Amino acid sequence: MTNKDLDPIDDILQEKMKQKNWNEIRTNDSWAIFKIMSEFVNGYEAMSRIGPCVTIFGSARTKPDHKHYIQAEDIAYKISKAGYGVITGGGPGIMEAGNRGAHRGGGTSVGLNIELPFEQHFNPYIDKDKNLNFDYFFVRKVMFVKYSQGFVVMPGGFGTLDELFEAITLIQTKKIGKFPIILVDSSFWSGLIDWIKTVLISQVETVSLIDLDLIKIVDSAEEVVETLDNFYKKYNLSPNF
Repeated sequence: MTNKDLDPIDDILQEKMKQKNWNEIRTNDSWAIFKIMSEFVNGYEAMSRIGPCVTIFGSARTKPDHKHYIQAEDIAYKISKAGYGVITGGGPGIMEAGNRGAHRGGGTSVGLNIELPFEQHFNPYIDKDKNLNFDYFFVRKVMFVKYSQGFVVMPGGFGTLDELFEAITLIQTKKIGKFPIILVDSSFWSGLIDWIKTVLISQVETVSLIDLDLIKIVDSAEEVVETLDNFYKKYNLSPNF
């Protein structure tokens, strides 16, 4: 999609904004609080019953015949066999692969879907009672962090990077407890990690080298499960704590 393609959308949004005065905007924002509250309440009630889960992130655009889709399905399958459920964003691509693997492995398969103007629609491999829909990204992101025992991050785009860096930031600042953050496919992630080391750490010194200890890079499903199990054994915990 080019900037030219976005022009009609911008025109529509600007026209709508012109039609609203400040009082209308303020009133709508105030009433939106109740919708936000309802999403939190519904999310908490549903997610509190799911048991221990690992979230799998990745691109919605990945096709079923792509190596990353096949690998994500295998990872989810092995995760479910190890005693963890799987949470995804509920949509197509890597999300579908994650739910599909969990479904095939007989594990809990959760989808946190969100309404988007493109790409997003829930996939058929989510447990019927665990398919949640959200209007607000920030509510959905709270559910990912609050109810996950680990993040498995497949190759993806801006949304995937957003979730990755938010999780790292929350752990780094001790706003949440530490949990495994596993990046899959070293050939995909190595450029980003090199940039963090050479620019953020060495040149501008905005990140500490120790912060990279929060991340584990792997290339196989077996390594993902091993990383999860080793982390919880280290703290004398199990998937069912």
